[in-house]
Amino acid sequence: MAGMFAIILTLATFFTGILWFLEKFKWKPARQRKVEDVRKQTDGKIDGKILAEVGSPKKWVDSLASFFPVLFVVFVIRSFIVEPFQIPSGSMMPTLLVGDFIAVQKYAYGIKDPITNATVIPTGHPKRGDIAVFKNPLNTSIDFVKRVVGVPGDKIVYQPDTKELFIYPACETQDTMCKGQQSQPLNLKYTDVTPSEWVEVLSQAGTNFYTEQQYSGLNLPKNNSQLAFSLNKRNETLGEQTHDILLLPMQIHDLNDFYKQSGQKLGEWIVPHGYYFMMGDNRDNSDDSRFWGFVPEKNFVGKVSAIWMSFEKQPNEWPSSIRFNRIGSVH
Repeated sequence: MAGMFAIILTLATFFTGILWFLEKFKWKPARQRKVEDVRKQTDGKIDGKILAEVGSPKKWVDSLASFFPVLFVVFVIRSFIVEPFQIPSGSMMPTLLVGDFIAVQKYAYGIKDPITNATVIPTGHPKRGDIAVFKNPLNTSIDFVKRVVGVPGDKIVYQPDTKELFIYPACETQDTMCKGQQSQPLNLKYTDVTPSEWVEVLSQAGTNFYTEQQYSGLNLPKNNSQLAFSLNKRNETLGEQTHDILLLPMQIHDLNDFYKQSGQKLGEWIVPHGYYFMMGDNRDNSDDSRFWGFVPEKNFVGKVSAIWMSFEKQPNEWPSSIRFNRIGSVH
């Protein structure tokens, strides 16, 4: 189902649209005929103010109907073309940061009913490497943004010790091995692990991420209520997209933490038809398919295409500045 704002926008557009059409094609012509009748009955000698009152619409009708053109444009753009979202967490760092405002192409994966999210006109499917917004399968009132790692038929293997993915395309749910020449995993072109510019700070208030420069200037007290870790990075290539991923310097998950698919080993999944496997680029700080399973295609909202505004901020804090250098396309 759509979010509350989408429902309210749809209902408001529908209601004001009815008033606008009734006013334009029924009520206004009726008033104009009434004005002509009054003028004829008085041989044109009636006071102009009285005629103006006869021909004037009710104020509440005029006010509400006047909102329709604006609401209609907003409704069409937001429902079928592009919708703005704000990034609230660091799960897609360093690709997307807390405080980034992203534009999501609503038509990338189909023209959808704005209320039910059902596809009305198919236009495409999520591709491996896409960054997409989707409804959390466990709670569809919450929107998540992750990267498409596995498409239908892929066998996904994740090793928590090396933090590497292995993707075997063209598998079937009943098979334990992949078919023919594609029994070898895709070459994700991993680079060596190197230090990143990011520091993860854990405290009772939550998890924050700072650049090394920002962190050194904070002079945060070092005590048992706070832990700080310098994050590592490496390149990974999914589909046509090469991107950085962030990694903690130690292993924090084991196979028992992951979602267990029937018939598969822990840490291995075969993506069913009509579903996708999603992961965050901040691999040790992402609540994703490794932990709760697959995302049905009907849950997809759209493809992330650009950052249109970016504020320097931490979760649940006010912005301190604008990051102009981050505005632009996203890969």
